[in-house]
Amino acid sequence: MVHAAKGIFISCDIPMAQFIINYNASLPQSQKFIIHVLDGTHLFVSSNVDGMIRSAIQEFREKNTYEKPA
Repeated sequence: MVHAAKGIFISCDIPMAQFIINYNASLPQSQKFIIHVLDGTHLFVSSNVDGMIRSAIQEFREKNTYEKPA
């Protein structure tokens, strides 16, 4: 029997993939979005979470960006 799922294929570097996996793990079971981890740099996720992932990455980057003191 074939099981089909609509989703988004994400290709990224290993640290970003680990960030997405850890972000998914921090959510309650009902909100988890990773369908399958293909390998260290490729993920298959639910199609309705692209905005949520983008905003989490943007927030992470803003927190971890060095700003030279004036």
